[in-house]
This record gives sequence, structure tokens and C-alpha cells, in this order.
Amino acid sequence: MSSEQVQKVRRRVLVGRVVSDKMDKTVTVLVERRVKHPLYGKIVIRSTKYHAHVENGVAAQGDLVEIEEGRPVSRTKTWRVTQVVEKARVI
Repeated sequence: MSSEQVQKVRRRVLVGRVVSDKMDKTVTVLVERRVKHPLYGKIVIRSTKYHAHVENGVAAQGDLVEIEEGRPVSRTKTWRVTQVVEKARVI
């Protein structure tokens, strides 16, 4: 392939909190977003859970992580953890 044919793929990137790390090489990430209600105008928090692939257990429960969309790894897993933004605080 020539350099003109190679296009940089723009992947979606989200930031969320790990709510489960009980699976092997998989974490469940809760991503919250704020949307305005169409009729009343109030700001409402909507949330979605994503399964993300994580190598060698770098992300644990409670961590704030950045996930990036990629090719499907399994039936439910099409995201992967790119970096841990903030480690969970232990009290």
C-alpha cells in the first residue's frame, strides 16, 4: 500500500469507571454522559456499560479508565482499555 492509500482510522474514545474486574482479561466500564431533556430542558445523566479488553490486569475496580473502540474480540467485547487515568482510592 502506498502512503496515500493508508488512512488513519478515527476511533471513538470514552472515559469511564471500572465497575467489575471479575472476568479474565475483561473489565466492565460504566460511561456516564449528560444530556438535555428534549421537553423540560433539565440535564439528565445517562449511563452505558461496556465490556473492554485489558491486558495483564492493569485496570482494577474503581479505576477511571480511557477505552477505545476496536475490532471485535468476542461477542460482547469491542472496546479496549488504552490507559488508566486515575487509580481507585483505598480508604
